[in-house]
Amino acid sequence: MTNENTLPGNDTTELSGFAALGITGALLKATHNAGFTEPKPIQMQAIPPQLEGRDIFGIAQTGSGKTAAFALPILSKIIALGTKRRAKTTRALILAPTRELAVQIEDTIKILAKGAHVSTALVLGGVSRFSQVKKVAPGVDILIATPGRLTDLVREGDLILSDTKWLVLDEGDRMLDMGFINDVKRIAKATAPDRQTALFSATMPDEIAELAKGLLKNPVRVEVSPQSTAAAEIVQGVVFARTKQKRQVLSTMLADEAMKSVIIFSRTKHGADRVTKDLERDGFKAAVIHGNKSQNARQKALNDFRDGSVRILVATDIAARGIDVPGISHVVNFDLPDEAESYVHRIGRTGRNGMDGIAITLCDPSENSKLRQVERIIRTKLPIVADHLGSPDPQRNPAEKNERFEPANDRSDRNGRRDGRRPGGEKKPNHGFGKKRFGDKPAFAGERKPEGAKPFKANNKRRFGGKRPAARAA
Repeated sequence: MTNENTLPGNDTTELSGFAALGITGALLKATHNAGFTEPKPIQMQAIPPQLEGRDIFGIAQTGSGKTAAFALPILSKIIALGTKRRAKTTRALILAPTRELAVQIEDTIKILAKGAHVSTALVLGGVSRFSQVKKVAPGVDILIATPGRLTDLVREGDLILSDTKWLVLDEGDRMLDMGFINDVKRIAKATAPDRQTALFSATMPDEIAELAKGLLKNPVRVEVSPQSTAAAEIVQGVVFARTKQKRQVLSTMLADEAMKSVIIFSRTKHGADRVTKDLERDGFKAAVIHGNKSQNARQKALNDFRDGSVRILVATDIAARGIDVPGISHVVNFDLPDEAESYVHRIGRTGRNGMDGIAITLCDPSENSKLRQVERIIRTKLPIVADHLGSPDPQRNPAEKNERFEPANDRSDRNGRRDGRRPGGEKKPNHGFGKKRFGDKPAFAGERKPEGAKPFKANNKRRFGGKRPAARAA
């Protein structure tokens, strides 16, 4: 297969590239002009069956080219229709778990459909609802939406899905993690009964398999890479540092100009804000993105990072998928994620499109169990590195017993003490309440209390004249 596509007007009889998959006419030309010359594996397997009208169940890691894999067949069929749309309807609906991913999907579709007169619209939270209602009022060809805001528009009658012939669920496992599955089922039920459906997911937990069984009709399954594996171009490593040391370690790493474009992942929103403030105190300019930020603030942070205005983006797992910024050199896991699969998506922000990337994880002793889960998912043990460039630590012998921190015991407290004992082994005093406070028996209302003890109220009857207070409004 060559890199030359057969464009309209060429005398070449042998089809190649996207033309060999069934993409023709103006769409083929726009695809070629956009730089899509050689189909990726997921596109080669998914496009032909969709053009034939088959449902698709795709398993592929993030950054594998899924957007073009479902967008090109839909665009091809919508262009062929050429009929007028009904008001408040959409011919195709693409559901995405995050706003950033929805925005990115629309951008890709606009590039692929340039000159084809295909209308698109975004429906997502965090921005004006009125402007979205106005956009879909005359009807659109392709609607890209997050489940929450879309459900609101359908419930209020501002959007009708009965004419929707194509439904795409992108990053299905992420929608499951975010609790959107019930919304997804209701939305799918509202679409046309004879719709064509495509479900794409990076992993396949049992819940996704059940969802696919209920939504897809005799689907073609395509799987282009082992589930939950990272791209081979990414060099991975772990740096062991206690939580209080992580700030200093991170600042030392970022002082190196080799870290040209860096995403730092934090486990929580509060943690992301704290990391950003610490970086600013240390003299680094950074943008932050998480769920508590408005959509405009999130988009500005992403745009500043994309155009190089800032080289550091601090984010929660909301940015683990849906961010496609060329040239990201490093991913730093300031905290390990709660879900081991999220690690794969995080580091997938680098090493894209065949480029090299480096992913470094900072690990506190309390995160040892999470590290082991990650290593099981990626089927390899993360090497200990001496620096952020992925160099192995010459001072550490992998065979050493103390290569990693000792795993935290379930019975240990946050300082590593067991069974309430201090480091020296002596038992610390019990300052609890209940029977230890008032003797062998717990204190109940009406019993005699030790001298000087405060009255114990078992309920609120005595306080409110024999009646319990009315329940407070939620």
